[in-house]
Amino acid sequence: MSRPPTFTPPPGVDARRLRTVRGDFATLDARPAGEAKGTVLLLPGFTGSKEDFIALLRPIADAGYRAVSVDGRGQYETQGPEKDESPYAQAELAQDVLAQADAVTGTPHLLGHSLGGQIARAATLRAPADTFASLTLMASGPAAISASQQARAKMLTDALGVLSMAEAWEAIQAFDPPEDTALDGDVLRERWLRHSPAQLIATGKQLCAEPDRVTELAAVPLRKHVISGERDDTWPIPWLDAMAVRLHAQRTVITGAEHSPNTDRPAQTTAALIAFWDQNAGD
Repeated sequence: MSRPPTFTPPPGVDARRLRTVRGDFATLDARPAGEAKGTVLLLPGFTGSKEDFIALLRPIADAGYRAVSVDGRGQYETQGPEKDESPYAQAELAQDVLAQADAVTGTPHLLGHSLGGQIARAATLRAPADTFASLTLMASGPAAISASQQARAKMLTDALGVLSMAEAWEAIQAFDPPEDTALDGDVLRERWLRHSPAQLIATGKQLCAEPDRVTELAAVPLRKHVISGERDDTWPIPWLDAMAVRLHAQRTVITGAEHSPNTDRPAQTTAALIAFWDQNAGD
């Protein structure tokens, strides 16, 4: 489970509702002081939220980009059905992203972390030409997650079929005690309770069954970036290295980070992302 440093937006980062043709989405929105070089749309991972990027948003804006991180359908502060899994099919979530991209206007750079990367990939494969300026896959691999993580995801989705969200939270804490963190555990619990169980079940299944679509993605004429920490047990680093080669993508490894470089090493991660987007803007 991701652990952002805070859930309180810093100065210059605003909590907003993004109105789209597919409904309203909760966002954190950081805008540069002057004219923006472009916009960045950031999608969080499984059990995560827009706050997972909170340490990146103001620095991205200071570098000249509007940064918009989004709670997807059924994630945290964006509501979604609690029992019906069909609105969380990957194709539906991809259509949400296309609507979000249209609502922020322009041609945004798209970034997805973990599950968000696979949704970003699905959106890119469905997108009309020139919808996105670039695609960044952050700690998000070529196909299904590793066998060990599949077992954990299945345990969670099975539990959500019989337990309430509050009961499932208690079970998670007993099985996987939280790491030391300055963040109040009650905030993480509140985020968990506001997720839709149907969303978690549906996307957990997706992570365990995602096919390899790298060849298809490589054919899309879009600049791509694969960024990760130096350790990752969700998609092992050699898998990410090989995927980047197949995609002809820029590859960045953040020293000292694991599955969430955005929270593990935000300054280094932000610098790498901005360098990539600036290079893209120079073409």
